[in-house]
Amino acid sequence: MLVEAVKCYSQYQLLRRIAMSNNQTYITVNELAERLHYNPRYINQSLKDSVLFEGKHYIRPFGGRKVLYIWEAIEEEMSRYSRIANGAIPMSNGGHCYG
Repeated sequence: MLVEAVKCYSQYQLLRRIAMSNNQTYITVNELAERLHYNPRYINQSLKDSVLFEGKHYIRPFGGRKVLYIWEAIEEEMSRYSRIANGAIPMSNGGHCYG
């Protein structure tokens, strides 16, 4: 069991080094929950695979069960929705009225 924990930790450290070289920040669901002020369970059950998609917003390193979120992609997605709704009135057809 200790060997598996060390192996997981070393994989996590390796992934952190790769992320830093790619200028992407990979974070766990608990770190994401802290940044967004959401419950980690809500992120896993409601946002994952409906708003946050694998390959764009999160990855499963080494084909495992662990999920690491890409902070820059999530930040960009949130700001995209903020720019649309900023000062606009939503219309029933999905568009926005700016006046």
